[in-house]
Amino acid sequence: MAETAAATASEKPAHFVLVHGIGGGAWCWYKIRTLMESSGYTVSCLDLTSAGIDPTDPNTVLALDHYNKPLLDFLSTLPVDEQVILVGHSAGGLSVTQASGKFPGKIRVAVYVAATMLKYGFRTDQDVKDGAPDLSGFGDVNDLTFGLGPDKPPTSTIIKQEFQRSIFYQMSPLEDSTLAAMLLKPGPVSALMTAKFAEEAGVERVRRVYIKTAQDRMVKPQQQDAMIARWPPGEVFTLDSDHSPFFSTPFLLFGLLVKVAASCG
Repeated sequence: MAETAAATASEKPAHFVLVHGIGGGAWCWYKIRTLMESSGYTVSCLDLTSAGIDPTDPNTVLALDHYNKPLLDFLSTLPVDEQVILVGHSAGGLSVTQASGKFPGKIRVAVYVAATMLKYGFRTDQDVKDGAPDLSGFGDVNDLTFGLGPDKPPTSTIIKQEFQRSIFYQMSPLEDSTLAAMLLKPGPVSALMTAKFAEEAGVERVRRVYIKTAQDRMVKPQQQDAMIARWPPGEVFTLDSDHSPFFSTPFLLFGLLVKVAASCG
């Protein structure tokens, strides 16, 4: 009987925790969640503070600890013997890195999808060059809010709607970019750009996988390559996708995530 219980526990389906990027929300993952749940996996899609249906004003979210609290709270309440596959998109990579440092025993593998993967956060000019979007080639694309005053850095930002498809979704179905235009919200840019991580042994205990997006106009392929070179993950995969593979190549992204889960044993 004990052997049967142990076998059942070892065969428990993987639990994926999906984390959105700035301005997004749990809704970003609706295609991936459908594919995963239809295949028997457990899926948790979170809204970080001020994102999705969370009503918090993003201009009051000034630190990553505040922004990332829903993820950290979620991981802290997992059963002691449960591990998850933590997936972060875009700026959600900062949330994944912070969580990996704080809860290494809860994370079986951390997956960065077109994501900011900086071991120490934004500490140097090189970190900003590699990990922060440079959209100057598109013109004046950011709608900024200066919640602390006009002489202080911006507290929130959103890409102006007329630029969203060409930057985020140029390979995605029109229905998805239309949906996103209705749901995207200003994100707490101050909390993200001031994110810094201390040297923590725990973060190196977590296996990392990076999924590159070859046609990305937000986190450009050169930036992704630079972050991979500076902090090499265990595996790297590439999708011929825009910045939003959960819309443009959902079946391929799902396949890679299942492959990662299968490799966990």
